[in-house]
Amino acid sequence: MNTGSNRGTNESATGDTTTETTARAAAETEEETPHVSKAPAFIKARKTLHLSWQVGVFVVGLAVIAAGVAMLVLPGPGWVAIFAGLAIWATEFAWAHLVLRWTKRKVTEAAQKALDPKVRRRNIILTTTGLVIAGALIGFYLWKYGLVLPWDLKDQ
Repeated sequence: MNTGSNRGTNESATGDTTTETTARAAAETEEETPHVSKAPAFIKARKTLHLSWQVGVFVVGLAVIAAGVAMLVLPGPGWVAIFAGLAIWATEFAWAHLVLRWTKRKVTEAAQKALDPKVRRRNIILTTTGLVIAGALIGFYLWKYGLVLPWDLKDQ
């Protein structure tokens, strides 16, 4: 018998769980609150010191992002470093905070989309097709020209 009481569940009258409601309220509050510098109070009290702090944060963030861009072609976690540099900038600059929030939203959407069974099936089919084509091309090359290792060359 349903008496309309929500005592046994975590659902509100709208059907949302309390964690979803709390997360939604936190997201709305985050969007409404203006960006505030994370610098210590004694630094924010002096304009030149605060400007120097912001320049330092910008330089450190830029160095981390530059290292991340380099790690895109070199070994290392390039995207992680780029997002870390953006997070460093977001501690001081409102525009970086907005870009970081937009990026987080897009990454979450992409992760949810990647977990969709239709998209996963399509990705598996495309990967398998690509591997079969690559295997066929490698097999044809080896059949036509054979396997010649660089250290077995007889022309030297």
